[in-house]
Amino acid sequence: MSLKPINDILGVLEQQANWQADPLALILKSWAEVVGSVAAHHSRPLSMQRDVLRVATSSAAWAQNLTFSRQTLLLKLNSKLSMSLVDIRFSTAGWHKAPDLSPPPTGFKVQEHPSYLGDSHHHYTVTQPTQQNVNHVFESWAKVTQARSQGLPLCPQCQCPTPSGELLRWGVCALCSVKQSLRQ
Repeated sequence: MSLKPINDILGVLEQQANWQADPLALILKSWAEVVGSVAAHHSRPLSMQRDVLRVATSSAAWAQNLTFSRQTLLLKLNSKLSMSLVDIRFSTAGWHKAPDLSPPPTGFKVQEHPSYLGDSHHHYTVTQPTQQNVNHVFESWAKVTQARSQGLPLCPQCQCPTPSGELLRWGVCALCSVKQSLRQ
């Protein structure tokens, strides 16, 4: 038995295991380039099984529209992959499970949130905590939090200081409101 260098052994293992970049990750990375930005906003690759790509769409109309251009999309995707896809299936199934990556509504103002406490005149400096200043950072955070909650009304349920906007909206603090909705 001859001894081989570790690089030769790793090279053989790599070829045997067919290690390569995850094709789905590669597809996700280049999806907007392949289908266009508008179609990418309404579609999202979900999985690959047996060389068939499954794509979730925001509506049946988008599924049908993308199905018509399936052959062109296959050619573009196969040129980017080391393996070749056999087919692409478009469906609305799985669209609701995917995270919503759209930007938040533009009309939202922080001041309208029930937990908004008003403009704070405290200026914070963010530093990397070290072993010596961790306790100091915690103490200063506790002082700021206590000072901020001094004039706040108390939640009728848990007696915690609560922003008045939360009390006006839900009658209790946000945590108690969530607990109530979970019980129902």
